[in-house]
Amino acid sequence: RSLPSVRAQIEAALTAVRATTWPRLCAAQRDYLDDFWDRADVELTGDDEIQQAVRFALFHVLQASARAERRPVPAKGLTGTGYDGHAFWDTETFVLPVLTYTVPEAAADALRWRHMIVPAARERARQLGLSGTAFPWRTISGMECSAYWPAGTAGFHINADIAEAVIRLDWATQDDEFAREVGVELLVGTARLWMSLGATNPEGRFHIDGVTGPDEYSALGDNNVYTNLMAQRNLRGAADLVERYPEPAQALEVSKEEVGAWRAAADSMVLPYDEKLGVHPQAERFTEQAPWDFADTPPESYPLLLHYPYFQLYRHQVVKQADLVLALHLRGDAFTLEQKRRDFDYYEGLTVRDSSLSACTQAVVAAEVGHLDLAYDYLGEAALMDLGDLEHNTRDGVHIASLAGAWLAVVAGLGGLRDQGDVLSFAPVLAGPLTHLRFGITWRGHRLCVEVDASTARYRVLSGGPIDLLHNGERLTVAFDAPVSRPVRSVPELPRPQQPPGRAPLRRRDRPGPTSR
Repeated sequence: RSLPSVRAQIEAALTAVRATTWPRLCAAQRDYLDDFWDRADVELTGDDEIQQAVRFALFHVLQASARAERRPVPAKGLTGTGYDGHAFWDTETFVLPVLTYTVPEAAADALRWRHMIVPAARERARQLGLSGTAFPWRTISGMECSAYWPAGTAGFHINADIAEAVIRLDWATQDDEFAREVGVELLVGTARLWMSLGATNPEGRFHIDGVTGPDEYSALGDNNVYTNLMAQRNLRGAADLVERYPEPAQALEVSKEEVGAWRAAADSMVLPYDEKLGVHPQAERFTEQAPWDFADTPPESYPLLLHYPYFQLYRHQVVKQADLVLALHLRGDAFTLEQKRRDFDYYEGLTVRDSSLSACTQAVVAAEVGHLDLAYDYLGEAALMDLGDLEHNTRDGVHIASLAGAWLAVVAGLGGLRDQGDVLSFAPVLAGPLTHLRFGITWRGHRLCVEVDASTARYRVLSGGPIDLLHNGERLTVAFDAPVSRPVRSVPELPRPQQPPGRAPLRRRDRPGPTSR
């Protein structure tokens, strides 16, 4: 916006404040926060430190995003100058799921900002010789601000991450206005990008080469599994949305042939698999690389990026943050449970978590595959990232994505929330010293409460009409006057996988002092 428009907005806000008394302002603020906590609060019995940390996390997520007013949600929120105020893929992947199910209007606002910078993303795609929209790796105004192209420009998955956030919000809210005005254009532009970035090989398989996934210790790989699976959902989501809303699609000159090509590319997407090891390589040939020499890497050499050249990191099997494991979470529908277990165990031995974006995802998948104590340890790491200053850089600002990840570790991890089908799905379980868990979900204008104890999960509608959901695969209908209870799944504890030496999360059970109420 121009300086005069900003000045006019500020003057209007000041005029409104002057017309409102201090008690009225306080009352309005109290009402707003009461409503937020009523919708978003997570209650945990059994570990006061984690309870406090999760509420601390939710407050910072709210503060950074709820009044963004179509502006980016920076990686440090409103708390510091780290990353120069830039927004990354973190917003759509970690923050927006929290907002979608607690403050959906804030999630829509963040995506409307992405829609506002579509012209810059189109120009960026043109500069790269691509079609559609290529959103910047880091930005404030829409211009690319990353100077290191292997970990910036090549991180094209940000486009699918934005599309994923659009698809989730559309699914969770069924907001026709948002879908027409914002969703269609964002999904069409990103789908066109994938069609120009990828290609169909002689065997009829669609492949995407020379890209960087979430793990920044690997770069320019072919058929990164996370990228390919997220692009696949992007293409299918775009096809579905333009068929629902033909008018905005027509304005973008989308043809039936183009939609058919999107579906064909999605259906023939390459997904590498190492038959010998029985795991999915993060990208083609990743499992053929030499493992990093963890035994001869001293503790003071972490994070590795500050002590070793990227040239060396790129040539070895070492993972900065969840990449393939993030695919296990967000595209869990593409894997069997046994594949998830094998993949998770394999990548635990390679992942050093030199990023705050990893622990929450590892918590979610650990809970699903049966490593409950490990899931709880990772929840503690995500939730206490800033209260414990675990990376010794909170002075630069809090880690908003990790704080949002604390909610994900609880709700998607222990609560088992998945949003990959036609209904909400839950597979709740408790871990560590926890004896009770309670959280809320806002779903298509209705409010659902989920309560879990050691033996029972209870689903209640707090407001609105009936909600269909899945509990451990069983389809249920829950209504305001008809709550439903079901047994919590039995999870046999599996042998704990090994992390690289010195890189295991702090064990919550080993912490001194009381943790229960």
